[in-house]
Amino acid sequence: MGVRDRIRRAFTRDANIVTAEDLLNLAREGRLGGKSVHVTNDTALRHSAVWAALRLRADLVSMMPIDVYRKVQGLQVEVPKPPVLVTPGGQEVGIKEWMYSTEFDLDRAGNCFGLITERTGVIGPDGRGLPGRIDLVELSEVTVRANGSQIKKFKICGTEYDPWEVWHEKQYTVAGFPLGLSPVAYAAWTIEESLNAQQFARDWFGAGIIPSGTLKNVSKTIDKKNAREAKEAFRSAVSNGDVFVHGSDWEYKPIQAVAQQAQFIEARQFGMGDIARFFGVPSDLIDAAVSGSSVTYANISQRNLQFLIMHLGPAVGRREDAFSRKLVSNPRYVKLNTDALLRMDPAARAQTLKTQIDSRTLAPSEARALEERPPFTEDQLAEFDRLFGSRSVPAQPTTAVPGAPS
Repeated sequence: MGVRDRIRRAFTRDANIVTAEDLLNLAREGRLGGKSVHVTNDTALRHSAVWAALRLRADLVSMMPIDVYRKVQGLQVEVPKPPVLVTPGGQEVGIKEWMYSTEFDLDRAGNCFGLITERTGVIGPDGRGLPGRIDLVELSEVTVRANGSQIKKFKICGTEYDPWEVWHEKQYTVAGFPLGLSPVAYAAWTIEESLNAQQFARDWFGAGIIPSGTLKNVSKTIDKKNAREAKEAFRSAVSNGDVFVHGSDWEYKPIQAVAQQAQFIEARQFGMGDIARFFGVPSDLIDAAVSGSSVTYANISQRNLQFLIMHLGPAVGRREDAFSRKLVSNPRYVKLNTDALLRMDPAARAQTLKTQIDSRTLAPSEARALEERPPFTEDQLAEFDRLFGSRSVPAQPTTAVPGAPS
């Protein structure tokens, strides 16, 4: 039975249906016989809030530069990156694309998987060569056989692999469970509510049977012949703008378009905030309506700092830990540079650099390096002297090293 027939039957058997809201309620209850949307990792992406939240997080993480360091006499010194942190998927898949794909899967399913197809000569903590190439695989192609919290086998595209052959990252973990929890699975009810309303609206308009209203006899029950005659009389009167004359026994109720009904709008918007919370993104950052009191920020830097600390920072830290344990050898470790997210507006950045230079915590040459500018030339220094006069800065004592003489 098609959508057209189901809605017609609903109108004939249920005397309480007078608006599109009534039909929307029937669709929610399943009384129209329509097929409910089944929420999966793929179908969830039809919801704009899910897509926006996943895209935002993956975009930001993928654009953070990845650096490798080691400690030398207590100082952090940058060292060359291994190839797996430059082209992890071979020449066709660079680190930015690889980071986007893995973060997208982590945020929607709590896990990401890949096959380790190459290894380096550097021995890792498991006694094998460190991964040199990781080819990512689709989530739906992976199943796991585990004993308690230990994964014994991965089955990918029908082939079994030992754990050391598979790259596996996880987040949203609970004790004793070998996989990360899936936000899509736990947000399924909220996502399904909105997708079903969307599906119903598509069927409603696609069926082409939106009635303009209902004409009801409140005094008696009429048969099909009388109903047809009343319908024709009403249509002939109103089609040319004339007045329809009737007694006290007829009642006309117009039906508004379903997209204009408050309940339909509520069904489309109600889950936005819930979805934002499930996926760790403030509602305002995905253009979802924010109800109640609002929080304002002095500038964009403060807003980005709040987002980094409260939402994105923990995920970044977990990824740094996974990369440090599995992709580089001790004592090296991996850091994702979050400066790109915290980049200030030009005026605030200039003031910050000036404050650091004036307080002798940053040298002018270091400030120019941060701005990606070369050191001053002798000609430039001479020009400063001509314009502003030569100024000597008195030496300042330092306590950078405890116990050092002033």
